[in-house]
Amino acid sequence: MNTYSNFPDVQLVDLMRESDDAAFIEIFNRYYILLFSFTCRRLNDKEVSKDLIYDAFAYIWEKRDTINIPGELIAFLYTVIKNRIVDHYKHQKVRQKYVEDFQRCLDQRQNSTDHLVRHNYLNARIEREIAALPEKMRVVFELSRKKAMNRQEISEHLDMPENTVKTNLQRALRILRGKLELDKSYE
Repeated sequence: MNTYSNFPDVQLVDLMRESDDAAFIEIFNRYYILLFSFTCRRLNDKEVSKDLIYDAFAYIWEKRDTINIPGELIAFLYTVIKNRIVDHYKHQKVRQKYVEDFQRCLDQRQNSTDHLVRHNYLNARIEREIAALPEKMRVVFELSRKKAMNRQEISEHLDMPENTVKTNLQRALRILRGKLELDKSYE
């Protein structure tokens, strides 16, 4: 049985490339604490730090036969971990952007729904108040606002003096403004 604890990093890497899992475990055990400390200082989260280290070592094991370690093993491991930390922050940033976009979409939908409810309430309120106007005044108002007829056209259509049409419109508007200003519960 080989004791890998005395082997130099270069030999452990060569053995790992030959799929010697004991050499890989020795590399992991030798550098885990250093990498964990390094990662925790940057992330301030022990669980995420562990996950990143495990992911990094899983990647190294998967790529063991093709991985290029140009210098010291520890420098290579730090580089792999730093890249994982950068990726983690990038993913956090993207995730935060999605959360913000989703929240904005929810807010818009809520505002849109709220606006629609208020709009419908106000329209119903206006229609009730128009229906409550005296008959002649209501007819004049509806012809003016709903049929887009001018005073002269309403006068001819109803066979009434144009000044009477004008007076009825003014009174209708005054009544409606007064009723709607009193009832601000739609806001």
